[in-house]
Amino acid sequence: MSLSLPDRLDAGLPYPLGAHSDGLGVNFAVFSANASKIELCIFDQGGRRELKRFALPECTDEVWHGYLPNVGPGLLYGYRAYGPYDPRNGHRFNPQKLLIDPYARKLFGPVRWSDALFGYRVQHPKADLSLDRRDSAALVSKCIVTGDGFQWGSKERPCTPWAETMIYEAHLRGVSMKREDLRTEVRGTSEALGSPRFIDHLHKLGVTAIELLPVHAFLQDHFLVERGLRNYWGYNTLAFFAPEPSYLANGKTDDLRMAIRRLHAAGIEVILDVVYNHTGEGNELGPTLSWRGLDNASYYRLIPGDERYYINDTGCGNTVNLSHPRVLQMVMDSLRYWAESYHIDGFRFDLGVTLGREGTGFDPGSGFFDAILQDPVLSRLKLISEPWDTGPDGYQLGNHPPSFGEWNDKFRDGIRRFWAGEAGLRGDLAGWLMGSPAIFDRRHRRPWASVNFLASHDGFTAQDVVSYNDKHNEANGDDNADGHSENFSNNWGVEGPATDRAVIALRERVLRSMLATVFLSDGTPMLLAGDEFGNSQQGNNNAYCQDNDVSWLDWAQAGSHAGRDLTAFVGRLARLRRAHPSLRMPRFEDGNYQVLPQVTRVAWYDMDGALMSEQAWDFAEGRVLGFRRACRLPDGATELSCLLVNGGPDDVHFQIPESPCPWTRVLDSADLHVVSSPLRDTSVKVSAHGVVLLMGSVAA
Repeated sequence: MSLSLPDRLDAGLPYPLGAHSDGLGVNFAVFSANASKIELCIFDQGGRRELKRFALPECTDEVWHGYLPNVGPGLLYGYRAYGPYDPRNGHRFNPQKLLIDPYARKLFGPVRWSDALFGYRVQHPKADLSLDRRDSAALVSKCIVTGDGFQWGSKERPCTPWAETMIYEAHLRGVSMKREDLRTEVRGTSEALGSPRFIDHLHKLGVTAIELLPVHAFLQDHFLVERGLRNYWGYNTLAFFAPEPSYLANGKTDDLRMAIRRLHAAGIEVILDVVYNHTGEGNELGPTLSWRGLDNASYYRLIPGDERYYINDTGCGNTVNLSHPRVLQMVMDSLRYWAESYHIDGFRFDLGVTLGREGTGFDPGSGFFDAILQDPVLSRLKLISEPWDTGPDGYQLGNHPPSFGEWNDKFRDGIRRFWAGEAGLRGDLAGWLMGSPAIFDRRHRRPWASVNFLASHDGFTAQDVVSYNDKHNEANGDDNADGHSENFSNNWGVEGPATDRAVIALRERVLRSMLATVFLSDGTPMLLAGDEFGNSQQGNNNAYCQDNDVSWLDWAQAGSHAGRDLTAFVGRLARLRRAHPSLRMPRFEDGNYQVLPQVTRVAWYDMDGALMSEQAWDFAEGRVLGFRRACRLPDGATELSCLLVNGGPDDVHFQIPESPCPWTRVLDSADLHVVSSPLRDTSVKVSAHGVVLLMGSVAA
C-alpha cells in the first residue's frame, strides 16, 4: 500500500494520548516535559523503510500532538525525541534512537539486539556519559495504529463474588504448548485459551478465574539471548497497551478478545498479571527503546542529587515514577484500556509495594491506590497485589487498602513447613485456616483478601515441593545461584523422580493434603496450572527463562492414572468448597459467637475430641488439629464442617467432637474413593500426613 503523505501535520489534539483514528486521519499525542522537539516517523508496511518524519507541531501542557489526515488503522510509526543528553541531570535524549509510543496498542516486529539500541557508545571509557549516533530504527519494534470494533455480544461479565472465587494461575504459552489435541500453529497462543477442551478442564477443577502471567508485549533480555535462552515469564515490559505479538496466532489482537469472550461465556473471569513497577529498559546501562528516550527524568525514579542513576526498588534496574501525574495517568489509562477494550476482570500487580511508594516509602494511601479506588471502572474489578518489593521496608503483607487481595506467602511457606513435618506450628496453622485474621482483619477487610496458594509460577511446583529438597536451576546458566534457596520442601527420601511405590504413595498423600489445606481454608484459593495433575519443573524453582519442556505443562502426565486421580481430587475439593458455605466463611467475625446453643462459630479440637487447651497449643510436637466451623444458611438451617488434620508420621484415631448433628465423612486425602456416609463410630482414622473432612447440618 502506497501512502500519500502531506508535508506537515495539522495541530490535532493533546487528548487522548496515543494514536487514534477517527476515520479521516490519526491523531498522535505523546507526553514529554523535557523534550525540545518530537518527531513522528512513518514506516512502510514491512517496517523496514522510514517514509517520512513530521515534527509534532503543538505542545499543550507538556503533551506533544499532531494530526495526520488520510491514514488509518494499520499505519506503522515510531517517535524520535530531541533534547539534552545530560545523564548526570537525568536527561537521555538521543534523536538517533527510534522510540516506541508508550501508548502503542500493537507492535510490529521484534527488538533485535545490537549496540545501536543503546543511547551511549557501548564499552566507551565514559560508559553512559558518551553518546551513540547510530540510527536504531531497523532494530526496534514499530507501533501500529489500531481500530477497536470487536463485537462482545450481550453476554455480561461473570462477576463472580470474591468469596466464591477460585483462581487458576497459568502461562498463556506454556499451558498449551504440549497439547496434542491442538493444531501446531495454535499451541502457545491466545486462541488455545478458548478451546472447548481446556474450558472443560477448568470446569472440572471448579475454576472461576484464570490469572495469566504477563501478556503485555515484553522484551527478550540481552543476556538471555546471548545464552540461547528466552524471557519466558514476560516480566520485562516493552509496551503497556499492546499484547505480546507471539501470543497472537493470526497476528490479530481480536484473537485474545475472542478467547476472553469464550471464557466469559463459560463463566470464567480473566485476570492479568501486570508489571507497572519497572520496564525492560533496565538501569543506566540499558537500551533506549521508549520511555528513557522520551523523558527519562519524568518516567523513572532517579536518585536525588545523582540523577544519572536509577532508584531500584524492583531489583530490575529501574523503577517507574508513579508519583508523576502523567506517568500515573499512563498506568491508569493502560488498566482502563484492558478493562474496557479486552473486558479484563481484574489485575494482579507485580511488586505491588513499588506501585504504592511515595517519596517517604510505601503508603496505602498513595496516589496509585487512591486513583484506582476512586475509578468507576477499575474499582469494581478484582485487584490483587504482590505485597513486596526489594526496596526499604519492602514487605507489606496485610497493609494494602480494602478492595485489594494479596498473595499470602506466609500461608504458602507455613503450610509447606507444617506438612514437611516442622514442629511448633499448630497455632500458626489455625490462623492460616481462618484466612490469616492477624494479618487481614483490619479496615473491614474480609477473608478473601488472603489469596492462599501452595505454589505459583515463582518457585517449586506443588509436585516439586514433595519431590526435591534442593533447587536445581543449572539450566538457567547461573551455576544454580539464582532462585530461592529455602523452599520448605521435603523429598520424602529420594531427590527427584522416585520408583519406590511407598515413596510415591507418601508424596501423593502429602500433596493431596496440602492442596486440601488450600481449598478448605478461609480466603481465596489459587492453584498453579499443572498442580492439579502433578506437573514438575524438574526441581527448577526459577524457570523464568525456560521456554521449553521444563516450563510447559505436561499434558501426558495429566492423562496418566496418577494425574487423573489428582485432578479428580482437586475437582472434588472445589465442589465441596462451592457447595458448603462453612468452608469459605465470608467475613471475619467473633469465633466465640454461638450460632446454636453450645455451638460457637469456630472451635478447635485436639485428637481426644476435647477443645484445645492453652497447654495443648503450647505443645510444640503436636501435629494434630481439628477445625470446626458453623454458619447459618439462608433457609435457617445451620451447617457444620470439621477439618481433621494430621501432620505427623503415624495414623491417629481422632475422637469425634460433640455435635448437635451426626457427622458425615466427605473427604479423606488417604482414600480417593471415599463414599460419603454417616459416621457410626465415636472416632475416625486420620492417616499419617492426611486430612479428613466431616460435614453435618442442623435443620431450622
